[in-house]
Amino acid sequence: MHRFWEKAIKPIMIAVQPTNIVEIGSLTGLNTFKLLDYCQHAEARCTVIDPAPQFDVELLKDYYGEAFQMLREFSLQALPKLESYDMILIDGDHNWYTVYHELKQVEHMAKSSGAFPVVLLHDTEWPYGRRDMYYFPDSIPPDYRQPNAKQGLVPGNPQLLPIGGFNHVVSNAVLEHGERNGVLTAIEDFLRETEFDVTWYQLHSSNGLGIIMPAESPVVRVLPYILSTSGL
Repeated sequence: MHRFWEKAIKPIMIAVQPTNIVEIGSLTGLNTFKLLDYCQHAEARCTVIDPAPQFDVELLKDYYGEAFQMLREFSLQALPKLESYDMILIDGDHNWYTVYHELKQVEHMAKSSGAFPVVLLHDTEWPYGRRDMYYFPDSIPPDYRQPNAKQGLVPGNPQLLPIGGFNHVVSNAVLEHGERNGVLTAIEDFLRETEFDVTWYQLHSSNGLGIIMPAESPVVRVLPYILSTSGL
């Protein structure tokens, strides 16, 4: 998601001016560090959710202080512990079950707080827009888990490769498309069901970035300009 920072995420954040941010999926922290720099300057707070962060958490706690909170848990365990937030970035486990239920928990929080946050979601395009990926397959209930294998992918080929390929070290769904399969499918299912009046935007480069925003937000007026001039 950090590839969208300068041309899309940063301008959106400046327009929204969030004070309580959640990031799901931090990996090596490339996007996390940028979020925390914003928080440090804007008197905001960022809660990062990742069961296995690949950076020095204690060092960041020392440097950013109260602007940074780390939850080393699966997102669906951690989100119910958070009372409110005005922006959430979702870039964790890229599968229908996880993303759909993350959004349902965001909706539950919004019902309690009275305000739906700005939601940014990565991987709405190939390869995981229409195909599940599992970091921890056993964490997904069997009824929602696609047949999968630790085999890689290549653009233009719907089949998993026997050797090598993109993301061959994680478990990828054997089949692409179909019900309850992929990040974009999860978003579409959520948007059909939610009672909140929200708008949906999408950037298609760099594996895709989706944006869900409350329809009444004043930022809706400038968001098309931010996205159309991003060059992404």
